[in-house]
Amino acid sequence: MGGEQSTPVNQIPPSPEFAAPWRKMPWGNKHTLEEKLRNFELCRSEIKSVRILVVGEVGAGKSSFINSVNNVFQERITSGALAGTCGTSFTKVYKTHHIKGKNGSRLPFVFSDIMGLERADGSKGAHVDDIISALKGCLAEGYKFNPVSPVSENDSTYKTNPKVSDQTFCLVNVIAANQVSLMDQKFIEKMIQIREKASEYNLPQVLIMTKVDETCPLVKRDLRKVYTSKKIEEKNYHKEVDTNDDMDVLILK
Repeated sequence: MGGEQSTPVNQIPPSPEFAAPWRKMPWGNKHTLEEKLRNFELCRSEIKSVRILVVGEVGAGKSSFINSVNNVFQERITSGALAGTCGTSFTKVYKTHHIKGKNGSRLPFVFSDIMGLERADGSKGAHVDDIISALKGCLAEGYKFNPVSPVSENDSTYKTNPKVSDQTFCLVNVIAANQVSLMDQKFIEKMIQIREKASEYNLPQVLIMTKVDETCPLVKRDLRKVYTSKKIEEKNYHKEVDTNDDMDVLILK
């Protein structure tokens, strides 16, 4: 009052997490989830495995996610899909990754790893037409991606009559949490084009958000806060040298 300066009222900052999780997660049920997938059986005997295509921006963690799934079933850190940290795609060729089960057997699902998408014009990163060809199962194993010249029906690396096992059963879109706000319109348009084509083929689609620990300190301290955090949804292995049951539950679920 008068000439004295008023003392501001101390404001309590908003909590970085919700009072209750916005998605239920069976923490502690890693073994149950793992065994359910190990014992998964296909209803058609002629189909040996279902193919999951993993797409995303360069550096989003596509290959790391595939390794994370393999880590769960191997119970150790693996590097079947080579992952890079530079600004350009580390994956240059179309490659199928099998997930090993017990006694050296293979589980009935495989992952297709492809060159990452770039935000720039068509001179870098995977061409959208190549990704659509992968959805249809038309890319040959080992096909080398060319950002400016996608595969055509006349190429020897194009499968005109792909088998059911070559075709994609599920599209996984990988997005880095710490890059979402930086996505430009060109990249978004590429993602929309791919997702619309997957919808046209009636393919189920999943969105996985990686690198959430680099975005939310709350989750970095405690992974189980991932579904009470106001910022985050998913996380996969990043720099770990050992497996983690809570992280495995996120991947398996």
